[in-house]
Amino acid sequence: MEILKNALTLAGMAHFGILVASATVPKALNWRENLGLLPKLLQQLFWVYGSFIVLVIVCFGVITLTQAEELARGEEPLARLVCGMIALFWFVRLLVQLFVFEAKLYLTTTFYRIGYNGLTLVFIFLTAVYTWAALFPQ
Repeated sequence: MEILKNALTLAGMAHFGILVASATVPKALNWRENLGLLPKLLQQLFWVYGSFIVLVIVCFGVITLTQAEELARGEEPLARLVCGMIALFWFVRLLVQLFVFEAKLYLTTTFYRIGYNGLTLVFIFLTAVYTWAALFPQ
């Protein structure tokens, strides 16, 4: 159980790392100018959706960091369901990263390329850890 608990703790911390990396996106994609071209309601929707995604990621991190042992044990069905839902979230996000986003145009520096590929690896890690916890708790 200790290995899974440690992996979950690392996963919990990774959520906050993702948020730190996400803070570079508005500048990198020039949101101020690009979103300014949209009608006000679409701008507002964009920011609201983004805020809710941030809130969900914060919740994933907090839940995982405060309940890593319980999630690793998986004795309660809720623990396994939470892990399964988080795994599904990150798996879908990984698919978006790999097959939907056309990011090459924006990966103009080594920093951005490393960051983008690093995030892809983090999404793989998160998917794997939460799938492990959901299907094979210790």
